[in-house]
Amino acid sequence: MAARAQRVGRAALVAAVLLVLGAAPLALGQAAGAEGGAPHRRFEYKYSFKGPHLVQADGTVPFWAHTGNAIPSADQIRITTSLKSQRGSVWTKNKSVFEFWEIEVTFRVTGRGRIGADGLAIWFTEEQGLEGPVFGAADQWNGVGIFFDSFDNDGKKNNPGVILVGNNGKLLYDHQNDGSTQALASCQRDFRNKPYPVRAKITYYQKTLTVFINNGFTPDKEDYEFCAKVEDMVLPSQGYFGISAATGGLADDHDVLSFLTFQLTEPGKEVPTPDTEIPQKDKEKYQEEFEHFQQELDKKKEEFQKEHPDVQGQPADDLFETVSDRELRQIFEGQNRIHLEIKQLNRQLDMILDEQRRYVSAVTEEFTRRGAGVPDQQGQVSQQGIDQVVKTQEEVIRQVDEMRNSVSETLRLVSVAQHPGSAAGVYETTQHFNDIKEHLHVVKRDIEHLVQRNMPSNEKPKCPELPPFPSCLSTTHFFVFVAVQTVLFIGYIMYRSQQEAAAKKFF
Repeated sequence: MAARAQRVGRAALVAAVLLVLGAAPLALGQAAGAEGGAPHRRFEYKYSFKGPHLVQADGTVPFWAHTGNAIPSADQIRITTSLKSQRGSVWTKNKSVFEFWEIEVTFRVTGRGRIGADGLAIWFTEEQGLEGPVFGAADQWNGVGIFFDSFDNDGKKNNPGVILVGNNGKLLYDHQNDGSTQALASCQRDFRNKPYPVRAKITYYQKTLTVFINNGFTPDKEDYEFCAKVEDMVLPSQGYFGISAATGGLADDHDVLSFLTFQLTEPGKEVPTPDTEIPQKDKEKYQEEFEHFQQELDKKKEEFQKEHPDVQGQPADDLFETVSDRELRQIFEGQNRIHLEIKQLNRQLDMILDEQRRYVSAVTEEFTRRGAGVPDQQGQVSQQGIDQVVKTQEEVIRQVDEMRNSVSETLRLVSVAQHPGSAAGVYETTQHFNDIKEHLHVVKRDIEHLVQRNMPSNEKPKCPELPPFPSCLSTTHFFVFVAVQTVLFIGYIMYRSQQEAAAKKFF
């Protein structure tokens, strides 16, 4: 537990440092493009959120406040669930300190109905609109709202759509007409029930507000298309970012996966450094909070050790499984299953080989019996057929032996691959798997060849019938048969001796 607690503490410290200082390289990387007129772009972590590990232990999202029916989780924030009359929103806790900005929002709007309601809104306002009738946020806002309206209130069949509505803090939103009388710009886009998350890129730079939409039909995150543009738009120099959603008689799930904010700086102007945004007092405050967190962690660690004395002697790392350990375990489990399957196949091939050998032995005995008892023309024809059968079965045995050898070699390779110490690296492991794959192809090819060889094209395969075994012989017949065979053998020996003597005299 001590080792794991130290790693957690170090990870928290490193994460804080990276959040503070990680944006600087991005700004420097954009400096090269600034010469051509592109603004400097720097990530602002205090106005952003993204999973995983989105929520803290107390259920809050760092630097953000959620209200209403919003439900934060580890990977996303569900602004509203697919229930009737739901409202929810999330807002930044701090006002922005930069004039120009760009936000990238990734979200999903899903529901079972053919028509959804009411919709989702992205905000930049002078004050937080924590709750209200405009897509779950307050009316009479001072700023701009980008509305993803799902329900067609005015019956013009122009929803789902994206509407840009500005307000000076005095106007009431026109719900009945879907804000068409107040819209600064709009585009018709269907953002419900898409295979991939929908992405919106909203840029406010030099009094121009531009909206781009990724329609969710492709996994390409940069596949944006133009939606709307408003020029000569004046927004508050400082404000809160937020996102809200609401449902009515119909309902959808409104899930926000990420909200990323970037500060834009005009070319030629000095890019603000991270140190200018973090006063010394804030740094001391964060350091005190970190030390307090470390003390609480050590205290809980001691309490856990007192409550669980049986696990004090065990290394903390043994109680947890890393991602690489899990992947390695799954690979070995798969290899074990392959190993068992190949062993089963090897046993079945052994059984087939034994059956073929017994079959050949029975055919050979039948050939011997019929050849000795029926020496006529019909017996000669049967002998030729039996010879052909014997040759075929011998070929079958040879092929089965080759298959058995291939399976044994595959089994050996799998056994070697199961032991990490026997492999010399990733290359050798890959080579083992390639060899296994090659041998499995050889086994498959041999089996197909064996089936095609022994199966006529117009008939289904069936097992050959064994010839009838000879009946039991009496003792008298057995001795008579042995005596005849002995006489014939002696006569054959004498005949061969006479032929050899005559040949020697001739030469």
